[in-house]
Amino acid sequence: MSDHSKVIDALGGKRGVIDSGLPSLAFVFVFTISRKLDLSLIIALAIAAVAAIARLVKRDTIQHAISGLVGVLICAWFSRSTGKAENFFLPGMIKSAIYGVVYLAANLLRWPILGLVLGPILGENLGWRKNPVRLRAYLLAGWVWVGLFVVRLGIQVPLYLANETTALGVATLVVGWPLFLLTVYLTWAILKRSAPAVEIEEEKN
Repeated sequence: MSDHSKVIDALGGKRGVIDSGLPSLAFVFVFTISRKLDLSLIIALAIAAVAAIARLVKRDTIQHAISGLVGVLICAWFSRSTGKAENFFLPGMIKSAIYGVVYLAANLLRWPILGLVLGPILGENLGWRKNPVRLRAYLLAGWVWVGLFVVRLGIQVPLYLANETTALGVATLVVGWPLFLLTVYLTWAILKRSAPAVEIEEEKN
């Protein structure tokens, strides 16, 4: 498997993005047309469940489908318990805020999250910590992810506070799939400019 594929798989994978995004798309579409919260939640949950079952049938990894199902269940609970459709997107915003703070703090401490996650996958473990070039690459990629979370919240929070459910749903989709895939691509593009630390060490020997 190429490093490009390893990075994509580690950060969610193409299929994982689809499994986790389709329920939100269905929720927005059905609620915009029907304005019926319960119906919208049922359809979103049904799609998430079908995605998880499809993974099981294909004996494929179910990590992202299951996490997507659990995520939709949490979103549905937030929305149903308050009776507010816009709260379907509240858990995602909370998650973005937490991730944003974690990525920011890790970068400021010079222990970028991406290095901890991708280092073992790319065969360098923590070797990147001893290589300034590789460390800078992980830090730069980390700032890209911080930017992702900042942009998401900057667009979503005002719409949430204004109770603009449909606009919030559309915005969530726009800053969801496309922005996530762009961030993953930029991560790979940044990291490929410098060889994994283990390769660098081997070249010196």
